[in-house]
Amino acid sequence: MKPRYRFSFDIGGTFTDLVLYDEMSGRLEVTKELTNAAAPTKPILEGLRALLSSLGIQPGDIKEVVCGATTLVTNLIIERKGAKVGLVTTKGFRDILEMRREGRYDLYDLTARFPSPLVPRSLREELAERIAPDGTVLIKPRLSDVRSLARRFKSAGVQSIAVCLLHSYRNPAHEKLVAKIFAACAPEICVSISCEVAPEIREFERMSSTVLNAYVRPFVSQHLRRLQADLRAIGLGAQIRIMQSNGGIIDASEGERVPIKLLESGPAAGAIATARLAKDMGHQNVVSFDMGGTTAKTCLISGGAPSVAFEFDTARADRFKKGSGFPVRLPVIDLIEIGAGGGSIARVDRMGLLQVGPESAGANPGPACYALGGRQPTVTDADLVLGYLNPDYFLGGRMRLDVDRAKAAIEAGVATALGMTVSEAASGIFRVVNESMANSAKVHVAEKGKDPRNYVMLAFGGAGPVHAREVAKRLGIRTVLVPLSAGVFSALGLLLAPLSIDVNHTFFKPLADMHWNEIRHAYEDMERQAVGVLTIAGERAKDVSFARTLDVRYVGQGHEVNVPFETAGTDNLTAQVRDRFYSVYAELFGHHMTDVEAEVVTLRIKASRAMPDVNVAGAAARPSERGNPHKGERHAFFHELGDYIDVPVFDHQFLAPESRIEGPAIIEQRESTTLVGPGDVLTIDKIRNLVITVGADGA
Repeated sequence: MKPRYRFSFDIGGTFTDLVLYDEMSGRLEVTKELTNAAAPTKPILEGLRALLSSLGIQPGDIKEVVCGATTLVTNLIIERKGAKVGLVTTKGFRDILEMRREGRYDLYDLTARFPSPLVPRSLREELAERIAPDGTVLIKPRLSDVRSLARRFKSAGVQSIAVCLLHSYRNPAHEKLVAKIFAACAPEICVSISCEVAPEIREFERMSSTVLNAYVRPFVSQHLRRLQADLRAIGLGAQIRIMQSNGGIIDASEGERVPIKLLESGPAAGAIATARLAKDMGHQNVVSFDMGGTTAKTCLISGGAPSVAFEFDTARADRFKKGSGFPVRLPVIDLIEIGAGGGSIARVDRMGLLQVGPESAGANPGPACYALGGRQPTVTDADLVLGYLNPDYFLGGRMRLDVDRAKAAIEAGVATALGMTVSEAASGIFRVVNESMANSAKVHVAEKGKDPRNYVMLAFGGAGPVHAREVAKRLGIRTVLVPLSAGVFSALGLLLAPLSIDVNHTFFKPLADMHWNEIRHAYEDMERQAVGVLTIAGERAKDVSFARTLDVRYVGQGHEVNVPFETAGTDNLTAQVRDRFYSVYAELFGHHMTDVEAEVVTLRIKASRAMPDVNVAGAAARPSERGNPHKGERHAFFHELGDYIDVPVFDHQFLAPESRIEGPAIIEQRESTTLVGPGDVLTIDKIRNLVITVGADGA
């Protein structure tokens, strides 16, 4: 019998989520393991063995593995644990990393700071070469100079280099020459060239992206190879693919070559899963709310598709302010992420105010209630003390939570300092973290020119369903959806993503002067390039579809918007592109101008191939299982009522479609818990998702 199982896992800051899907029956097995930062493959192997045992199958029965490597790449950058990196740039441009764009991310903060460059000035080398903005070679580099650079970096113990030469996005010849010579003279040094990582205008952003890629590349490559070796050792010979920040998956070899594409892979998977499930449920406009152990992520799904950005920043000096980190010039599912998760630490600041996060207890030592050494109060401790979590059913009963340790941590860390009872302090932690998440989501939605009241919320992650109805009330959202297996929903999203690659090409020209045959030829070249990458991944060109877009702006502007572009069977493309630009611009900013000329900046193409479908609607259910959905009652605190009350507790997997429950109530899954508040009404839809109609009581 041919292998029929697909396996995915997502490494989070606190837990590693694992999913095993049977393509024939549509059955889904899921589990969670505590993340092991020192040995990230250990929980993967332990969780996989448990899944295989539950189904009675062998590793050889698995046909495909899809993984998300978000935490690995992010932590290497944030914790400054990447490789020793050197930089090769055009003579006169070695200080771009520190000069940045000579602007402040906060106009009124005169002390605004940025993270220190990942490459010290002593390891930034200049090369006497020059390419003009139109791609014309002005100064050719001398081979002897490049060989000398290779020897210097080698003697300095550099593990990886970034090559970012001026205007290489128009002519990559010099960068490719440097890479070729380094491969011959110093093959032990990894080489990342900007024409392959981020071939676009804006020197600082392009250089930053390339440096980040070089910084993480040796370690990501080592991790992926170790993962493949460990999986092979237990008999799993399936092809391994990796989630990218753009919402698509790619072969592991491409992930090794350009690992910066994996930076936001976990959150992207959650957005992909949200868009798919929402479509199955008939919703086009959804706010994706993913709250795990370390962070909370919000993404806007409009018209059935998650929004996409082409630049973001990481390792921010000020976590809540855009532009305070290292910019990355790559396509990414556009979401906002804040330090608000189950492990977020609560404290009283110097002003006597309660603060929650962004520091997290993570998996080690974890929240106090994990009894693994943590002593500081966290959101999970508060949720437990308030009665929302079942101490005997955390992770389906595999991990017991210690209520007394949680109370002691909250009393010592918050309640005593504020003169509150433990319950009042726990409720304060719960409300503060909800307010922080709601405020961040409001900003994100407003930046898209949308009104959250026109959206429904889909909540997932280990902590998301506990906090969703409170966050939704603050946003004015009245419907909250919670899927089966919400705690591992992002890992499920890994199995829904298409195989895809993004290719772009900077192309400056006023819209009125465009020669569309030239543009068609440029797109054809980009398509061939994309197919070449996908072919390496074992896919046939005839199965690949393409989505073309243009980056367009008004002449004189510094930034552009992305506009759909279709050339087949159309007349007067200039007018068509202009009208689409006006439409996108007006949607974002509320108006557009007709008396200013527009210009095209970048051509983009997304090549995709759909993977085998997953029956999301029925994947998490076991139709043969039947049981009593009512598990009993639990004493839970609701700030609307100002006290603890006895609340009915239900098992999600046994709730029948069309069931109706009036809040307050608690719904338990093995990997997550859903809170239904006073005044809320819960119904179960035909595919057994929870649908909460949020009451109008004050938050």
